[in-house]
Amino acid sequence: MNTKTIRPGQLVFWREQSAIVLEIKGLTDAIIRTVANNKTEIVPASSLSSTPPNENVPQGAHILAAEKDWDSAVQRYELIRPLLDGRSDADLSEIAARAGKSVPTIYRWLSRFNETGLVSSLLRSPRADKDSTRIDPEIEEIIRIQIEEYYLKLERRSVAKLYKRVKEQCDAVDLDPPNKATVQDRVRRLERRTETTKRYGYKTTREKLEPLRGNFPGADFPNAVVQIDHTPVDVIVVDDDQRRPIGRPNLTLAIDTHTRMVSGFYMSLDPVGTLSAGLCIGRAVMRKDLWLAKLDIHAPWPIYGKMAKILMDNAKEFRGKTMQRACNEHDILVEHRRRAHPNYGPHIERAFRTFMDQVHELRGTTFSNVQQRAEYDSEGRACLTLTELERWFTIFLVYEYHNHPHEGLNRVPPLKFYAQCVNGTAEKPGVGVPEAVADEETFRIDFLPFEMRTIQRDGVVMDNIQYYSPVLRRWIGETEPGQRRLARKFLFARDPRDISVLYFLEGRNASMTFKKVSSCRASCRSDCTKSVPSRPLPSPLPSPSPWVNPSISTSSW
Repeated sequence: MNTKTIRPGQLVFWREQSAIVLEIKGLTDAIIRTVANNKTEIVPASSLSSTPPNENVPQGAHILAAEKDWDSAVQRYELIRPLLDGRSDADLSEIAARAGKSVPTIYRWLSRFNETGLVSSLLRSPRADKDSTRIDPEIEEIIRIQIEEYYLKLERRSVAKLYKRVKEQCDAVDLDPPNKATVQDRVRRLERRTETTKRYGYKTTREKLEPLRGNFPGADFPNAVVQIDHTPVDVIVVDDDQRRPIGRPNLTLAIDTHTRMVSGFYMSLDPVGTLSAGLCIGRAVMRKDLWLAKLDIHAPWPIYGKMAKILMDNAKEFRGKTMQRACNEHDILVEHRRRAHPNYGPHIERAFRTFMDQVHELRGTTFSNVQQRAEYDSEGRACLTLTELERWFTIFLVYEYHNHPHEGLNRVPPLKFYAQCVNGTAEKPGVGVPEAVADEETFRIDFLPFEMRTIQRDGVVMDNIQYYSPVLRRWIGETEPGQRRLARKFLFARDPRDISVLYFLEGRNASMTFKKVSSCRASCRSDCTKSVPSRPLPSPLPSPSPWVNPSISTSSW
């Protein structure tokens, strides 16, 4: 188990050039000296990377890989894991012998993993001669000519008749005819639009393939172990328009076990599941500066970066294939707490109790049970929307919880203890600031649940919402390889906080990338929104601490 950090004396990459870290200043800045021109710079530590920039990192390979291929890639990673932090010739020889591979093969695996940092880089590469032909060039030319002059005609002759014609032409020039499967394969390779146009005419091509327009335990350093769990929030929230009670939200929380820093959270009225767990992990890994700025909160929340291990309970949302594969892809170890042993997750359980004690001071609280609530009218006194509750909770975290002395840290506040871990003390050297994830957007999408959909002429429909983008055009009418009658299904993901877009995994093999697909009605949504008078928000709101300004903003995340 390892997690990447940036330390003084380390070779790093900044703005596509190499540099040496001279010093870490505080929790956010670093002093570096570039290798090329020997120039000293003060830069944000989150902009430094320990690996050179690589624009050819494959996306989505871990999702589409077959079970057998993915298990093989994970086994390869487990073999080379001990060699990532340093190796000798003897270590290489031992690993190679254990795997039954040559030393150059182990070197190649190490090189591929170091370039991307992703387990999917160890997937078996496709054969170099895939889709290439091995038959006689003269026979290949006969097949090509017969397809052009006999098959791609408006008479729409069958493949069986095409093969008979190819066989006759080969016999005429004293050549052994190819196998029927070879001719069928050449037909399958035809470009769909060309084949449809020549056999059925342009009108049919336009009707079938043109898009429709219009409406369209080992936590010894920060990020070593992060605990994740869910709990209902003991407060009733109201809707944004008429401010009427709509129920209790659920809180998904990620807490760093070593420092007790809350690394991320997700609050929603939806039932807890794989989606809420994935979004919580995404927020835990992301840098918080932009998020806090949008909320107009001026306080540090410096913890970010990938965790080495996630400790979860045994709920089904933590055992799904999407969650497991995404964690494997990004080298995050998943460990489940033992059943019927709640003491294996004490840090997050204590944090939930602390947070609920604060929530019980808010208007609309449900308290912990019916006896405590007594005759208190929770729904009648509810006044906070979900967005306002999220902002209140963020204020409580960054102003009070992270700065309050923690019993488990010998009365040291989590923020101060985190700073000691990063910068070091007189007794213990620091581990350095965490290395930021290069592409936070792709990391977040990897943890979103995916759905398979075919692409029709009018785009894609999910939950009765229609989506279309020009990026879908080339995939309209696409069929599964080798199955011309079966429409091909593609992977789409959606973030429930913004249903105006889908994330479409486009391409094949190593060239796959995520593209955004917009809702057909996203552009006119503002015209359709009706203004509804709202009930004024009661004031003042209870404050989580004496020094916190509890003003509520309707800013989104």
